[in-house]
Amino acid sequence: MELSSVLGHGFQPVFRFNSTINNTNQIAATTPVRIANPICSNDASVHPQVWTKSANALRKVSKETRESAIRDIQDSSDLESALLRSGEALRVQDLNIILRYFGKFNRWKDVSQLFDWMRRHGKTNIASYSSYIKFVGRDSNAAKALEIYNSIKDDSTKSNVSVCNSTLSCLIKCGKFNSSLKLFNQMKQAGLIPDIITYSTLLSGCAKVKGGYSKAMELVHEMKSRGLSMDDVLYGTLISVCASNNQCDEAEKYFDEMKSEGNSPNVFHYSSLLNAYAIDGNYKKADKVIQDMRSAGLTLNKVILTTLLKVYVRAGLFEKSRELLDELQALGHAEDEMPYCLLMDGLAKSGKLIEAKIVFDEMRRKEVKNDGYSYSIMISALCRGKLIDEAKQLASEFEMKYDKYDVVILNSMLCAYCRSGDMENVMKMMKKMDESAISPDWSTFKILIKYFCKEQLYLLAYRTMEDMHSKGHQPLEDLCVSLMKSLGSMGAYSEAFSVYTMLKYSKRTMDKAIHGKILHILLSGGLLKDAYLVVKDNAELIPKPAIKKFAISFMRNGNINLVNDVIKSIHNSNYKIDQDIFHLAISRYIEQPEKKDLLLHLLQWMPGQGYAVDSTTGDMILKNSHFFGHHSVAELMYKHHTVLKTNKLRREEQRMNTSS
Repeated sequence: MELSSVLGHGFQPVFRFNSTINNTNQIAATTPVRIANPICSNDASVHPQVWTKSANALRKVSKETRESAIRDIQDSSDLESALLRSGEALRVQDLNIILRYFGKFNRWKDVSQLFDWMRRHGKTNIASYSSYIKFVGRDSNAAKALEIYNSIKDDSTKSNVSVCNSTLSCLIKCGKFNSSLKLFNQMKQAGLIPDIITYSTLLSGCAKVKGGYSKAMELVHEMKSRGLSMDDVLYGTLISVCASNNQCDEAEKYFDEMKSEGNSPNVFHYSSLLNAYAIDGNYKKADKVIQDMRSAGLTLNKVILTTLLKVYVRAGLFEKSRELLDELQALGHAEDEMPYCLLMDGLAKSGKLIEAKIVFDEMRRKEVKNDGYSYSIMISALCRGKLIDEAKQLASEFEMKYDKYDVVILNSMLCAYCRSGDMENVMKMMKKMDESAISPDWSTFKILIKYFCKEQLYLLAYRTMEDMHSKGHQPLEDLCVSLMKSLGSMGAYSEAFSVYTMLKYSKRTMDKAIHGKILHILLSGGLLKDAYLVVKDNAELIPKPAIKKFAISFMRNGNINLVNDVIKSIHNSNYKIDQDIFHLAISRYIEQPEKKDLLLHLLQWMPGQGYAVDSTTGDMILKNSHFFGHHSVAELMYKHHTVLKTNKLRREEQRMNTSS
């Protein structure tokens, strides 16, 4: 059970497959499945005489013999021996029956072994691939499903709608929504003609991803352009997508549209609509939904009542929520922690920590089935309430009583240990994540980085942030700035610049003051080339004193080959370059005669931008006239003198205008 199912938008639509549709109208709308050659694989190329001989041989195998062979394989503890004994007597359809039998009882090892045997012996058809990929999806093995799908050589099998639907469904169930869309487009290019089940499968994935609503609208538009009509299952899925993407008005629109087309809402439609009302706690509309359900004679089951509880909690109606929880208990619908978690979380986030603890203690006293999320909620609430010792004690209790972990529970426990400064248990939780193959999420990294900074383990915090960035998580700006300053204070200038770069290339909007802060850090560390990159890209956002400090530092110690580029970048940012900066640059060029061309370029560029050397710098140039050649010096100095004279006249005019 994921936390999103406990505290999020709730219940997601079921998946639909050809083999599970009972409604006759839906069966009629489903693309017919073409049954392949019953003797051999679609991938095999069999000589007609061989096929005829094999077919005749199989006709002689009695129905009783085949049924006996099916039972032998199903009941055998040694599948390989049973297949060797009885497999050759069976048709593809018989083997598909066994395949579905193994899948029904979650015998995944036997499913894989049987399917591999079927492929080796040329006894597969479209139904074989569709069923096997479907079972692989139940085992949450998206990579295996793709491997099998991509291994199909027969084009008609690979583009068959049933096979494609099973593959897409597997990816959706495994949380690979973007991969499913990409594969869907490839399938269409290869000849797939999507049916209503295809779109229903993809739409169900839209309910689980950010921005899923816009994707859903694209799919609905495409579906309608193919002449396919909405049915009650598609409407239910679409309402669920709207609910999970905060589109309450749209959920209502599709609910009303469904009814206007003659479709009668069922429990799934109503629960999806209730989820939409839970977003802003619209209990009045939720109560109206409950009245409509009662009028329609529908039973208010556990799903409906639990979703209604979520609406009341979001609305802050805690007394009404408590009454509904009592009703769920009386009906036997509170045997697990979900309804308790909803109420506890709402109370805790509303500052009613004592009331939340009462609900938690009641749940423990009644020994309600617990997956750990109630502990997670209470540990987090105690941490927020600065009751760190209690949070740590509860985390220890959970470890002693349960052996179930996921990233949400581990984050809560990690937070408690970090808040209490318990390094030993922090390391223990990190090790637990590795051992359980649980990938840290954004919250995990945030907790650890803040803790390492608090303990002044800045390099460890930096490495954690690097890992965070490599996993695609965006760091918080204030956390980056804090770590950046701390790294700079300890002399880790390159690491500080790396943190700045991670923040800069994230999708967050940066405070313009950060550019000036990293510039000071880089100048302190003498990383002038990196400082130049900061100034070049952000000069207009950096305070003028910081620009001047950078320019002076670079003229003195920066890469001499970049001096002119630095000066031009500063000028292009509308910063008026001071004479002392030019003096430093020219002095440095004169000290290195081999850089004469760079100096000449600078002196030629200055007049065109309204700059001229002052008398001190001019005297220095004249004293080193041999550096240029007398003719060149005289010509350059004349241009600079003209600019000086023009600038002087302009300043006098401005002064006179101001005084008048």
